[in-house]
Amino acid sequence: MKQRILDVLSTFALLTVLGMAAAMLMPRAYADMIPTEQARQAMSERDQVKAMLARPEVVSEMQKMGIPPEKAAARVDAMSDAEVSQLAGRLNALPAGGALATEEWLLIIVVILLVIIIL
Repeated sequence: MKQRILDVLSTFALLTVLGMAAAMLMPRAYADMIPTEQARQAMSERDQVKAMLARPEVVSEMQKMGIPPEKAAARVDAMSDAEVSQLAGRLNALPAGGALATEEWLLIIVVILLVIIIL
């Protein structure tokens, strides 16, 4: 019975590792809103950055760090056009979602392998 459980666990761990390896080989998908050209022209980069700062999840994270949303918007207003343009470019280049880096995947695989070896 104990051997059967170990066989099932090792098979599960092997399939998990193979699944993660296959997931690492697949290309990442980047989701992005595609605004119409008219909407893009109407919204300035400063407005885009302010809209990003007004999102509920961003507001909650800023409040956790002790930054009031009004103060963040005031800081955006105080930035030069070049700084706002650079920040907007960096925000637009970020991947959507919480994509894991290769190093994080490798750490997960090493932990799984260690668990398999210990069992």
